[in-house]
Amino acid sequence: MTTRSRIEWTESTWNPVVGCTKVSPGCKHCYAEVMARRLQAMGVPGYEAGFKKVKVLPHRLAEPLQRSKSTLYFVNSMSDLFHKDVPDAFIDQVFQTMSAAHWHTFQVLTKRAERLAAFTAGREIPANIWLGVSVENRRHGVPRIAQLKKVPAVTRFLSVEPLLEDVGELDLEGIQWVIVGGESGHGARPMHPAWVDSIQRQCEAQRVAFFFKQWGAFGADGVRRSKKANGRDLRGRVYDEMPAHA
Repeated sequence: MTTRSRIEWTESTWNPVVGCTKVSPGCKHCYAEVMARRLQAMGVPGYEAGFKKVKVLPHRLAEPLQRSKSTLYFVNSMSDLFHKDVPDAFIDQVFQTMSAAHWHTFQVLTKRAERLAAFTAGREIPANIWLGVSVENRRHGVPRIAQLKKVPAVTRFLSVEPLLEDVGELDLEGIQWVIVGGESGHGARPMHPAWVDSIQRQCEAQRVAFFFKQWGAFGADGVRRSKKANGRDLRGRVYDEMPAHA
Protein backbone atom coordinates (compact mmCIF):
# COMPACT_ATOMS: atom_id res chain seq x y z
CA MET A 1 0.00 0.00 0.00
CA THR A 2 1.15 3.56 -0.75
CA THR A 3 1.57 5.39 2.55
CA ARG A 4 2.79 8.86 3.47
CA SER A 5 6.14 8.32 5.16
CA ARG A 6 7.75 9.80 8.27
CA ILE A 7 11.16 8.71 7.00
CA GLU A 8 13.14 11.91 6.53
CA TRP A 9 14.73 11.02 3.19
CA THR A 10 11.60 9.99 1.31
CA GLU A 11 7.97 11.06 0.84
CA SER A 12 5.90 7.87 0.59
CA THR A 13 6.32 4.12 0.88
CA TRP A 14 5.12 1.45 -1.54
CA ASN A 15 5.08 -2.18 -0.41
CA PRO A 16 4.36 -4.71 -3.17
CA VAL A 17 6.19 -7.23 -0.92
CA VAL A 18 5.90 -7.65 2.85
CA GLY A 19 7.85 -9.80 5.28
CA CYS A 20 11.57 -10.53 5.61
CA THR A 21 14.21 -12.51 7.50
CA LYS A 22 17.38 -11.37 9.25
CA VAL A 23 20.74 -11.54 7.45
CA SER A 24 23.15 -9.38 9.48
CA PRO A 25 23.56 -7.40 12.73
CA GLY A 26 21.77 -4.41 11.23
CA CYS A 27 18.57 -6.48 11.27
CA LYS A 28 18.66 -7.19 15.02
CA HIS A 29 16.11 -4.54 16.01
CA CYS A 30 14.26 -4.24 12.71
CA TYR A 31 11.61 -1.51 12.88
CA ALA A 32 9.60 -3.22 10.12
CA GLU A 33 9.31 -6.40 12.18
CA VAL A 34 7.87 -4.46 15.12
CA MET A 35 5.47 -2.59 12.86
CA ALA A 36 4.38 -5.81 11.12
CA ARG A 37 3.41 -7.36 14.47
CA ARG A 38 1.20 -4.36 15.18
CA LEU A 39 -0.38 -4.52 11.73
CA GLN A 40 -0.99 -8.26 12.13
CA ALA A 41 -2.72 -7.67 15.48
CA MET A 42 -4.87 -5.00 13.84
CA GLY A 43 -5.90 -7.42 11.08
CA VAL A 44 -4.37 -5.33 8.28
CA PRO A 45 -4.47 -7.27 4.97
CA GLY A 46 -1.09 -8.62 3.90
CA TYR A 47 0.21 -9.27 7.41
CA GLU A 48 -1.89 -12.33 8.31
CA ALA A 49 1.21 -14.57 8.39
CA GLY A 50 3.37 -12.13 10.36
CA PHE A 51 6.75 -10.76 9.32
CA LYS A 52 8.93 -13.83 8.75
CA LYS A 53 6.70 -15.06 5.94
CA VAL A 54 7.61 -13.19 2.75
CA LYS A 55 4.51 -12.43 0.72
CA VAL A 56 4.20 -10.81 -2.71
CA LEU A 57 1.12 -8.64 -3.23
CA PRO A 58 0.35 -8.36 -6.96
CA HIS A 59 -2.71 -6.19 -6.33
CA ARG A 60 -0.38 -3.42 -5.13
CA LEU A 61 1.73 -3.33 -8.30
CA ALA A 62 -0.33 -0.61 -10.00
CA GLU A 63 -0.54 1.78 -7.03
CA PRO A 64 2.16 4.25 -8.18
CA LEU A 65 0.54 4.40 -11.63
CA GLN A 66 -2.66 5.61 -10.01
CA ARG A 67 -0.95 8.61 -8.38
CA SER A 68 -0.44 11.53 -10.75
CA LYS A 69 1.54 13.78 -8.39
CA SER A 70 5.29 13.27 -8.70
CA THR A 71 6.40 11.42 -5.55
CA LEU A 72 9.62 10.12 -4.01
CA TYR A 73 8.85 6.49 -3.13
CA PHE A 74 10.76 4.19 -0.79
CA VAL A 75 10.07 0.73 -2.22
CA ASN A 76 9.41 -2.09 0.26
CA SER A 77 9.94 -0.34 3.55
CA MET A 78 8.38 -3.50 5.04
CA SER A 79 10.52 -6.04 3.18
CA ASP A 80 13.53 -6.52 0.89
CA LEU A 81 12.75 -6.74 -2.82
CA PHE A 82 15.77 -9.00 -3.37
CA HIS A 83 14.93 -11.53 -0.66
CA LYS A 84 15.41 -15.10 -1.94
CA ASP A 85 11.69 -15.80 -1.60
CA VAL A 86 10.71 -13.07 -4.05
CA PRO A 87 10.65 -14.59 -7.57
CA ASP A 88 12.61 -12.91 -10.35
CA ALA A 89 9.38 -12.65 -12.33
CA PHE A 90 7.79 -10.55 -9.60
CA ILE A 91 10.86 -8.31 -9.28
CA ASP A 92 10.55 -7.81 -13.04
CA GLN A 93 6.98 -6.64 -12.57
CA VAL A 94 8.02 -4.17 -9.87
CA PHE A 95 10.68 -2.75 -12.18
CA GLN A 96 8.17 -2.54 -15.01
CA THR A 97 5.87 -0.46 -12.81
CA MET A 98 8.72 1.83 -11.74
CA SER A 99 9.79 2.31 -15.33
CA ALA A 100 6.24 3.04 -16.49
CA ALA A 101 5.63 5.50 -13.64
CA HIS A 102 8.45 7.70 -14.91
CA TRP A 103 7.14 10.84 -13.18
CA HIS A 104 7.93 9.29 -9.79
CA THR A 105 11.33 8.55 -8.26
CA PHE A 106 11.80 5.14 -6.62
CA GLN A 107 14.36 4.31 -3.93
CA VAL A 108 15.12 0.58 -3.70
CA LEU A 109 17.26 -0.49 -0.74
CA THR A 110 18.56 -3.99 -0.05
CA LYS A 111 20.91 -6.01 2.12
CA ARG A 112 20.99 -8.71 -0.58
CA ALA A 113 23.58 -6.88 -2.66
CA GLU A 114 24.79 -9.90 -4.62
CA ARG A 115 21.31 -10.65 -5.90
CA LEU A 116 20.79 -6.98 -6.77
CA ALA A 117 23.97 -7.00 -8.86
CA ALA A 118 23.06 -10.28 -10.56
CA PHE A 119 19.49 -9.20 -11.33
CA THR A 120 20.47 -5.85 -12.84
CA ALA A 121 23.42 -7.14 -14.89
CA GLY A 122 22.90 -6.27 -18.54
CA ARG A 123 19.70 -4.32 -17.86
CA GLU A 124 19.01 -0.68 -18.55
CA ILE A 125 17.91 0.99 -15.33
CA PRO A 126 15.81 4.16 -15.84
CA ALA A 127 17.10 7.29 -14.12
CA ASN A 128 14.02 7.47 -11.87
CA ILE A 129 15.05 4.24 -10.11
CA TRP A 130 17.67 4.74 -7.40
CA LEU A 131 19.35 1.58 -6.12
CA GLY A 132 21.07 1.28 -2.76
CA VAL A 133 22.48 -1.05 -0.12
CA SER A 134 22.55 -0.99 3.68
CA VAL A 135 25.94 -0.59 5.38
CA GLU A 136 25.89 -1.10 9.14
CA ASN A 137 29.42 -2.34 9.85
CA ARG A 138 32.69 -3.40 8.23
CA ARG A 139 32.16 -7.15 8.03
CA HIS A 140 28.67 -7.30 6.52
CA GLY A 141 27.92 -3.82 5.26
CA VAL A 142 31.05 -2.47 3.58
CA PRO A 143 31.40 -5.43 1.14
CA ARG A 144 27.95 -4.61 -0.23
CA ILE A 145 29.34 -1.38 -1.66
CA ALA A 146 31.46 -3.28 -4.18
CA GLN A 147 28.38 -5.18 -5.35
CA LEU A 148 26.41 -1.94 -5.68
CA LYS A 149 29.09 -0.45 -7.91
CA LYS A 150 28.36 -3.22 -10.45
CA VAL A 151 24.77 -2.00 -10.79
CA PRO A 152 24.04 0.07 -13.92
CA ALA A 153 22.03 2.76 -12.13
CA VAL A 154 22.31 6.54 -12.53
CA THR A 155 21.89 6.97 -8.77
CA ARG A 156 23.48 4.55 -6.32
CA PHE A 157 23.14 5.18 -2.61
CA LEU A 158 24.16 3.85 0.79
CA SER A 159 21.92 3.68 3.85
CA VAL A 160 24.39 3.59 6.71
CA GLU A 161 21.75 2.87 9.33
CA PRO A 162 21.95 1.72 11.99
CA LEU A 163 25.61 2.72 12.07
CA LEU A 164 27.07 0.20 14.53
CA GLU A 165 30.80 0.93 14.36
CA ASP A 166 33.48 2.97 12.62
CA VAL A 167 33.29 1.69 9.03
CA GLY A 168 36.76 3.01 8.16
CA GLU A 169 37.88 4.51 4.87
CA LEU A 170 35.27 4.21 2.13
CA ASP A 171 35.80 4.33 -1.62
CA LEU A 172 32.71 6.24 -2.73
CA GLU A 173 33.53 6.44 -6.42
CA GLY A 174 30.30 5.74 -8.31
CA ILE A 175 28.13 6.44 -5.24
CA GLN A 176 25.91 9.52 -5.44
CA TRP A 177 24.30 9.66 -2.00
CA VAL A 178 24.99 8.50 1.57
CA ILE A 179 22.40 8.43 4.38
CA VAL A 180 23.57 7.97 7.98
CA GLY A 181 21.44 7.30 11.04
CA GLY A 182 21.46 5.81 14.51
CA GLU A 183 19.21 3.10 15.90
CA SER A 184 16.00 3.79 17.78
CA GLY A 185 13.48 1.70 19.66
CA HIS A 186 13.83 -1.00 22.31
CA GLY A 187 17.37 -2.35 22.63
CA ALA A 188 18.87 0.37 20.43
CA ARG A 189 22.65 0.47 20.20
CA PRO A 190 24.48 3.83 20.55
CA MET A 191 26.10 5.57 17.58
CA HIS A 192 29.32 7.46 18.30
CA PRO A 193 29.73 10.98 16.84
CA ALA A 194 33.24 10.20 15.57
CA TRP A 195 31.81 7.47 13.32
CA VAL A 196 29.36 9.90 11.76
CA ASP A 197 31.93 12.67 11.41
CA SER A 198 34.27 10.34 9.55
CA ILE A 199 31.62 9.45 6.96
CA GLN A 200 30.46 13.05 6.52
CA ARG A 201 34.01 14.26 5.91
CA GLN A 202 34.68 11.46 3.46
CA CYS A 203 31.50 12.37 1.56
CA GLU A 204 32.57 16.01 1.46
CA ALA A 205 36.06 15.11 0.24
CA GLN A 206 34.69 12.77 -2.45
CA ARG A 207 31.83 15.12 -3.43
CA VAL A 208 29.03 12.76 -2.44
CA ALA A 209 25.71 14.07 -1.12
CA PHE A 210 25.36 13.43 2.63
CA PHE A 211 22.08 13.09 4.53
CA PHE A 212 22.09 12.79 8.32
CA LYS A 213 18.79 11.15 9.23
CA GLN A 214 18.85 10.98 13.03
CA TRP A 215 20.82 10.20 16.19
CA GLY A 216 18.19 7.67 17.23
CA ALA A 217 17.73 6.60 20.84
CA PHE A 218 21.10 7.99 21.97
CA GLY A 219 22.17 11.58 21.42
CA ALA A 220 25.60 12.85 20.45
CA ASP A 221 26.36 12.96 24.18
CA GLY A 222 25.56 9.27 24.59
CA VAL A 223 22.48 9.96 26.72
CA ARG A 224 19.33 7.97 25.98
CA ARG A 225 16.24 10.07 25.33
CA SER A 226 13.48 10.32 22.74
CA LYS A 227 14.51 10.31 19.09
CA LYS A 228 12.86 13.70 18.62
CA ALA A 229 14.73 15.19 21.58
CA ASN A 230 18.06 13.95 20.22
CA GLY A 231 17.36 15.73 16.95
CA ARG A 232 19.28 15.66 13.69
CA ASP A 233 22.04 18.20 14.24
CA LEU A 234 25.58 17.18 13.43
CA ARG A 235 28.12 19.72 14.72
CA GLY A 236 25.35 22.31 14.77
CA ARG A 237 24.15 21.68 11.23
CA VAL A 238 21.33 19.67 9.67
CA TYR A 239 22.52 17.77 6.60
CA ASP A 240 19.70 17.25 4.10
CA GLU A 241 21.78 16.86 0.96
CA MET A 242 20.26 14.97 -1.95
CA PRO A 243 21.83 13.62 -5.18
CA ALA A 244 22.68 16.45 -7.57
CA HIS A 245 20.15 15.37 -10.21
CA ALA A 246 17.34 14.60 -7.75
